[in-house]
This record gives sequence, structure tokens and C-alpha cells, in this order.
Amino acid sequence: MRYQHCPKCGGHLSLEETQDVNRPKCTSCGFVFFQNPAVGVAAILIRDRKVLLGRRIGSFSGTWCIPCGYVEYTEDVRDALVREMKEETGLDFELGDIFAVQSNFHNPAQHTVGLWFLAQAEGDPIPLDDLDQVDFFSYEELESSNMVLAFPTDGLVLKSLKDKDFID
Repeated sequence: MRYQHCPKCGGHLSLEETQDVNRPKCTSCGFVFFQNPAVGVAAILIRDRKVLLGRRIGSFSGTWCIPCGYVEYTEDVRDALVREMKEETGLDFELGDIFAVQSNFHNPAQHTVGLWFLAQAEGDPIPLDDLDQVDFFSYEELESSNMVLAFPTDGLVLKSLKDKDFID
């Protein structure tokens, strides 16, 4: 449990076991603090049977990922992804179908649920915001390099892209 005080009344939060789940509950007003996962979105951009990846700066610095970001509270998931991709690659993305949905447990401070969309975009990506490099890679290039992925679920998505013959 990360929080000690109730966001409603300021009372003390204690853990209550409910249906085999520990949830913080206020000892003063009874408010139950549901700690739900955040939603992350990622765009799968494929060109010449290679997928776009970016090298991160800031959190998970030096590792690579499928370009991604968080959905803000007031945003639609598709709008959030278009915004994030503009911020990270400078490109205007057109989103297709959802390719994958995964629960991400790599960060103990924040459980997330990720949505990976197939996408298209014209032009050359440039690294912006959370990225210092962007490039297209085949699965074979990923496997033969020393490239470290930031998020284990990206590895699952990339393997699925290879298995479904989207990338080489």
C-alpha cells in the first residue's frame, strides 16, 4: 500500500481483505481506495517488414520500446495515442486495429494495461520527448543485437508480430 490517508476525509487507510484482494479502506469514513491500473497505449508502425522502436531517456533510460505513452484521464485511448506519437516521433499517426492487450507488471509502483495498435504514418520519425533515437528493426536484428527492451510485454508483442508474419 502506497497511500496512508484517505483522499476523501484524510482519515487513516488500513488494508481490508475483500474477495481475496487487499484494498486500502478508510477507518473514518469507510471509503475503499481502489488502486486500478493506468492505461498505456503504443503504436506499431511497420515499414519494409521492420517495426519502429525508440530508445528511451528518463525512465528506463537507454532501453528500447515500441513508442508509447499514458492515456490522460479525460482522453479517449485513440486520441491519447495520436497525441503521444506526435510528441515522441513528430508524426501524425492513423490508427488501425488493436493488435495486442497486455497487463504490465514491470514497474512495482504502477501496474498498467497496455493497448498496442497497428498504425500508419507518413514521413520520417524523429526522436522527441522521451526518446533520443528512433529506427526500424526486424525481429532478426533485435535478436542478434544487444538491444535491451524497456518493457517485457513489448517483447511478447514483437514475437507475435514475427509469428504472424508482420515482420522479418
